Amino acid sequence: MSSQRLSIVSIVLAAVLLSAAPARAQHTDAALRAALEAAERGLPTASLAAGHPAARWVEMAALRRNLDTLPAAQAQAFLARYRGEPVAGVFREAWLRALLKRQDWAGYRAAWSDDVRTPALRCAELDARQRTGAADAQWTRDAQAIWRNGASLPDECDPVFAALAARGGLDDALRWERLELAAAGWNPGVMRAAARGLPADQLALANDYAAYVQAPHPRAAQWPKTARSRLVASHGLAKFAKDDPLAAEAQLPAIARSLDFGETERGRVLYQAALWTVASYLPDSARLLGLVPASAYDERLHEWRVRDALARSDWPAALTALRAMPATQRADSRWQWFEARMLELTGDRDAARTVFASAARSPDFHGFLAADRLDQPYALCPWMPDWSPAQKAAVAADPALVRALALYRAERAVWAVREWNDALSRFDDHQRRIAVEVAQEHGWFDRGVFGLGKAPDESRLYTLRFPIHHADVIQREARRNGLDPAWVAAEIRAESVFNPRARSPADARGLMQVLPTTAAAVARRLGMAWSGNERLYDPETNITLGTAYLREKEQMYGKPYVAIAAYNAGPTPTSRWLAQRPAHEPDLWIETISYKETREYVARILAFSVIYDWRMFGKATKVSDRMHGITGTPRKAFACPAPA
Repeated sequence: MSSQRLSIVSIVLAAVLLSAAPARAQHTDAALRAALEAAERGLPTASLAAGHPAARWVEMAALRRNLDTLPAAQAQAFLARYRGEPVAGVFREAWLRALLKRQDWAGYRAAWSDDVRTPALRCAELDARQRTGAADAQWTRDAQAIWRNGASLPDECDPVFAALAARGGLDDALRWERLELAAAGWNPGVMRAAARGLPADQLALANDYAAYVQAPHPRAAQWPKTARSRLVASHGLAKFAKDDPLAAEAQLPAIARSLDFGETERGRVLYQAALWTVASYLPDSARLLGLVPASAYDERLHEWRVRDALARSDWPAALTALRAMPATQRADSRWQWFEARMLELTGDRDAARTVFASAARSPDFHGFLAADRLDQPYALCPWMPDWSPAQKAAVAADPALVRALALYRAERAVWAVREWNDALSRFDDHQRRIAVEVAQEHGWFDRGVFGLGKAPDESRLYTLRFPIHHADVIQREARRNGLDPAWVAAEIRAESVFNPRARSPADARGLMQVLPTTAAAVARRLGMAWSGNERLYDPETNITLGTAYLREKEQMYGKPYVAIAAYNAGPTPTSRWLAQRPAHEPDLWIETISYKETREYVARILAFSVIYDWRMFGKATKVSDRMHGITGTPRKAFACPAPA
C-alpha cells in the first residue's frame, strides 16, 4: 500500500476513534491512572492495551521511582529511545538530579541536553565540565553569562563561580557588574555575595552599598560622587520608599545633593514614593504624584494618577491625568470610557458621546458600558473558521496530541501540557485552532485560553474561548438561588475554565474554586450532607455550593458588583473599599479598588457574563443593569460594528 494511502487510512481511522472517544474514555482513562499509580508506588503496573499512546509515561514513572539505583545504561537507553519527546525531557531532569547526587560527572555530561533550562541543573552542567577537564574558553563565557544576574542563584552555582575565579575569569569589573544588577533588583544579600573577592578598600564600599539597600544610612553622603554611588543610593531609597514613602521623600534632598543626583535618580525614588502612597489612597498621594518627573512616568503610574483623582471625585484632575497618558494607552476602551465619563461630569456631553462611541466598539466591560450609555447593541464580531472532518481527524491523530489528551483525562495535567506544547510546535495556526476544539471535546476546556491568542482575530473565537459545560446544572442552581446563569458561567470561566479538578495554592477547589471551609459551612446552612473536601471535585456539588455562596454574597452586599469583589478578595478588604468610597457609582468604585487582581476580576466577570448571555441566550442583560442587580429590563442585542 502506498504511503499516501496509508496516510488517508490513518486519518479516517483517527476520525472513527475521535467520534468514539467519549464512549471508550472511562475505561482507558481508569487503566492509565491505575498503571501510573502502580508505577509510582513500585507495584506491578496494570496492563495497558497494546500500543497505548501514553505507555512511555508509565515506563518513565517506573524508572523515575528508582533513580538512586537505576543503571546508567537503562536510563540512557530510555533517553535515546524517546529523544526529542516531552517524556524524555521530564525524565532527563530527574535523572540529572540523581547523577548530581551521585556526583557522576561523566554520566551527567552524557545525559545533558541544552534544552534543560533549570538554573541549578545548568550550573551543575558547568561544574561537570570543569571537573572532567573541559573548562575551556567557552566554559568561561558560559559561566560568566550565568554570573551576570542580579537575582539569587542556587547553591549548585557556587563551585562554578569558585572555579571561574580560580581560572581568572571573575575579575573586579564582573563583580561590580553583578553588584549593580543586584542593587537594581533590591537584593542586598546578592550584593554582598558578588563583592566577595574584591580588594579590601573596594569590599568595604561594596558592603556599605549593600547595607544602604538593606536600610538607608547617613554614611552614603560620604560616598564617592560616581554613577555607581548614584545608582545604588537611588535604588536603595526607592526600595525604602515602598515601605515608608514620606520618610524616603524627606531623605531624598540631602542624598541628592551629596551625590549629585540627576532627574533619573530623583525620578526613581519619587516614582516609588508616589506609587505606594497612591496605591493606598493616602493623603499625600496627589502631591507626590505631582513631584514625579514626566520622564519617570510609565503606564502604571499614569493609571494610578487617574485612579487617585477618581477616588477624590476630582473630575477635572482625572481628565487632565487621562490626557497625559500616551496615545496608545489612552486609546484603550477602559480609559476611553473614563475620559467620556469625565467629559460628562465636567459638562461637555457632546464630546463625551464621541468618546463613548469609540469605546463602544470594544467587546469588553467598558465597551459594553459605553454601548449602554449610547443605547447601542453590544459590539461582537464572532468568528469560527471552517474545517473539514478530515482536517480535524488529521490533527486529532497527531501522536503528541493523542498522548496529551490521554494524560489530561488521567489527571496528569502537567505532563499533558508538555505533550500539548510539543504538538503545537508543529501545528500551523489553523491546526492549532482545531487542536483547541479537539481538546475541549475531551473536557480540556482551558486550551481555549492557553491555546489561542497567537494570531490576529483569535480573540473573536468566542465559542472556543468561552466554553459551556454542565449548562443544565448551572441554570438549575442559578434559578434556585435567584441568580443570572450567565453570571454563574462567567464565574466558572474566570475561576477554573471549567476544569473540575482545579485547585489553587490556597486550596480552593473545583469549578467555582470554593474553599473547603466555606463549602462545609454553606453545606451546613443548606442542610446538605457533607462528606469531605474531595466532594468539591464533583461538578454538581461544586456548582451547588458555589452558587449558594455567591447568592449569600449578593444578599450581604446588595449589589452584584460588590458581591463579585467579595467573592475574589474576601469580606475585609471589600468592606474597607465600601467604607472609603460609599457614594461612588459602580464603574468608579470598581476602578478604584486597591487590588489589581480584584479590580480586573470584577470587570472580567461582568464582561464574561455578557458573552455567556450571548452564548446561552443570544441576547444579554444590560451590564449597567447587571451591576445593580436590576432584572426584567429589555435585553440587549449584539451587532458587529462596521470598520472604522
